[in-house]
Amino acid sequence: MAWFLIAMLMILLWVVSLCKVLHASSSASKVASFLDGGFTQKKNILLVIAHPDDESMFFCPTILYFMSRGYNFHILCMSTGVLALTVAPLYISSGNADGKGNIRKEELYQACLVLKIPRHQVKIIDHPDLQDGFEVMWSHSLLSSIIQDEIANQNIDLLITFDNYGVSGHRNHRDVHHGVCRTLYERPHRDIEAWELLSTSIIRKYSGPVDLWLSVLYAHYYQRGQMHCLLNENPCKSFLVMSQHESQWIWFRKLFVSFSSYTYVNTLRKMII
Repeated sequence: MAWFLIAMLMILLWVVSLCKVLHASSSASKVASFLDGGFTQKKNILLVIAHPDDESMFFCPTILYFMSRGYNFHILCMSTGVLALTVAPLYISSGNADGKGNIRKEELYQACLVLKIPRHQVKIIDHPDLQDGFEVMWSHSLLSSIIQDEIANQNIDLLITFDNYGVSGHRNHRDVHHGVCRTLYERPHRDIEAWELLSTSIIRKYSGPVDLWLSVLYAHYYQRGQMHCLLNENPCKSFLVMSQHESQWIWFRKLFVSFSSYTYVNTLRKMII
């Protein structure tokens, strides 16, 4: 009986949290008003990710927030998402020889089309030294060089990327973070701001919309102006966007999108170098 009551309470909390997310447009605006106030002159946003589908699995609340408010949103993806030969011999792919790289690229373009991000504002890097892999270390200087070129070419005002843990702990995610850090360090006059997606504990990570209460509370009591919480005003869009990555849209990723807190809320923390 006790377990039944606990289960019912958890289901009730999930439903209440989901309702909060679905009716969060006004709340989200208040929580994230810093984007509408302090950054009124900053229009060009660059999201730096490691693989096609990172934008869909982790950053949808952030992307939807910016897009709904008229910002020019750009995506810089550092690989085609094809596993390096040295990483997984049972699932090898020699660069783009089998065409998987082109498939992953097109899937990212299709996902961005659903997000209403123009194709010319999406750049995918296919560099021999930037191949997908848990054990493949990417050059931070190379990443920084690519990021700085994109900042200059697109007149970028603000960067968004992973934090030091990279949500899942993936080596490529963490290297992208360090590449952005190096970019900030090398920029003259530190003339650009960057925000990182906060990684959470595994319990919070798979708590779905329930995590929004902790995220909002944590952001509220953090140092003023250094952390902000963005609620996904259209969670169903996350499923539609991720489904565009057809080669990756298998059962465990469907479960991830359903139960991941990153489908419903993003907490961004200002990067201080």
